[in-house]
Amino acid sequence: MRRVVCPGSFDPVTNGHLDIISRASRLYDEVVVAVLINKNKKSLFTVDERVEMIAEVTKEYGNVRVDKFYGLTVDYCREQNIPVIVRGLRAVSDYEYELQMAQMNHRIAGVETLFMATNPEYAFLSSSLMKEVVRFGGDISGLVPDIVHQRLVERLQNAPD
Repeated sequence: MRRVVCPGSFDPVTNGHLDIISRASRLYDEVVVAVLINKNKKSLFTVDERVEMIAEVTKEYGNVRVDKFYGLTVDYCREQNIPVIVRGLRAVSDYEYELQMAQMNHRIAGVETLFMATNPEYAFLSSSLMKEVVRFGGDISGLVPDIVHQRLVERLQNAPD
């Protein structure tokens, strides 16, 4: 079975993330979307909320599994026997950072990294940008799944400044 991991914080998942996940699901037998537990970062949604939202919006793919992990992605890959990491690239700046990470991951654990160019329709998306736009009353319809949009509005509309 050919398996790949798509790691990230996904706070929240965007249509750009889903573009990469869905394309990977056509190339691999199983795609594991691994939500990073980062104890040093204040997230809008809990890890469990993010796992639940991703599971909901990827259930149609059939070969996508959602998990959570703490630590290095390559350690997770070793534990789960996953030889490949897939990463979406939005811009040259992403490539520079991701290339360095890919080389380190290969050096540490022999894990390969597959880079996918993000669909230009979603190249400007980031989770932090989506949160900021919603926080100030902007419309992000079509940029995140409907369930994520609803939860962002609920969480941020009545949030104190």
